[in-house]
Amino acid sequence: MSSEDKMNIDERRKYLRQMQRRYRKAGRKARSQLLDEMQTITGLNRNYLIELMYGDLKRKPRRRQRGHVYGLEVDDVLRVVDESLDYVCAERLAPNLVWLTQHLVAHGEVEVAEEVLEKLGQVSISTVGRILKRIRQDQPRLPRKGPRRANQVTRNVPMKRIPWDEGTPGHFEVDLVHHCGSTASGEYACTLQLIDVATGWSERVAVLGRSYLVMEDAFRRILARLPFPVLEIHPDNGSEFFNHHMARFWGEIVQGVQLSRSRPYQKNDNRNVEQKNATLVRKYLGYERLDSVAQVLTVNRLYERMWLYYNFFQPVMHLEEKTVIPATDGQHTRIKRRYDEARTPFDRLCETVAILPEHRDLLEALRDRTNPRQLRQEIYDLLDHIFSLPGAAPGVPENVFHTLSTSSLRIEVERKDTLITFSFDRTVIRQSSPKREAPSSFPEGEDD
Repeated sequence: MSSEDKMNIDERRKYLRQMQRRYRKAGRKARSQLLDEMQTITGLNRNYLIELMYGDLKRKPRRRQRGHVYGLEVDDVLRVVDESLDYVCAERLAPNLVWLTQHLVAHGEVEVAEEVLEKLGQVSISTVGRILKRIRQDQPRLPRKGPRRANQVTRNVPMKRIPWDEGTPGHFEVDLVHHCGSTASGEYACTLQLIDVATGWSERVAVLGRSYLVMEDAFRRILARLPFPVLEIHPDNGSEFFNHHMARFWGEIVQGVQLSRSRPYQKNDNRNVEQKNATLVRKYLGYERLDSVAQVLTVNRLYERMWLYYNFFQPVMHLEEKTVIPATDGQHTRIKRRYDEARTPFDRLCETVAILPEHRDLLEALRDRTNPRQLRQEIYDLLDHIFSLPGAAPGVPENVFHTLSTSSLRIEVERKDTLITFSFDRTVIRQSSPKREAPSSFPEGEDD
């Protein structure tokens, strides 16, 4: 019998229970034939089968339990790494355990012996899942229409879906998340989010209202901060994306970007950004109303830290293969999906030619000096601060201009003993090929 055809222990006991009744009623010659048959099917020793036929076939508990292979030291390290990455799944955590542990050791968050580090490199995804399930039990988690006139601006913008296997960075799905609470009246905050299909790189900016002024300012911030050029912008059909002002912005100020849009009422055309709307926006800000200048400015401070946290420390998995399994008796046609090994968006970006070596070195230095556990705590402290801020007073308009970036955007990322400053030029942004020169909007950053 081949190894693929062998019974597991439960199947074997079920078969032997059926044979036991026949064996006890059979004569001597018939019993010998039954033993031959059972020996062939189960592969068990003949004398052991005779013992089972006259005994109790109930499975008995193990007398001596297996010992822990990995021990409490691995549990302690996993607890710190799990918290630092905000409790991601085992499939995303396990392939990155070693380098993340070494990174946290460098920042003094955990002490790890060499033999423990070797075990972390050997532990399987399923074992990591079992350990996480056990150690998380006592850890509290934060809860986290009618016909309309057609938009004429969209007439020349093609409807499509960015392919799931797109391998070149720069193709961004775009969406706007509303923070209006229970009523959509008046001005309120929105989150503009962009997700790169190839790498999982994410960008977010909070704006007050949906005017072309704040939307253009938000896109300028994102284009200036991106370390690689934008090749395609793919939003839904909202008028905040497609109006004459934004058409001028994408045609005159930002050049070399392809515009496309999803089909109306087809959310799967923007599947990546729709999923991240839930995990990277709603998970943190929920459905509360945010409508004051102070709230918008603080949300942008939160998003600056999330930019660093999710692009440099949060591993993501990408779909690698789709296999259509034809319908069989009792089952419909289905698709089997296989995902690649989890890696951070920055690591995926560094495997392409879209980022220049000097920019990669700059961002690697930024990651090396960043403590992800401390960064996560800053994110949750900012969340508490956001919800402690008062909303806009009824009947008193907020000044949208106070939420806009100045002529030169200055983003400061403070760490224990380091201040890293990026300055961005707000001139005409000309997109360039990733194989040639870098986009002129990327910062010429220096370490202070």
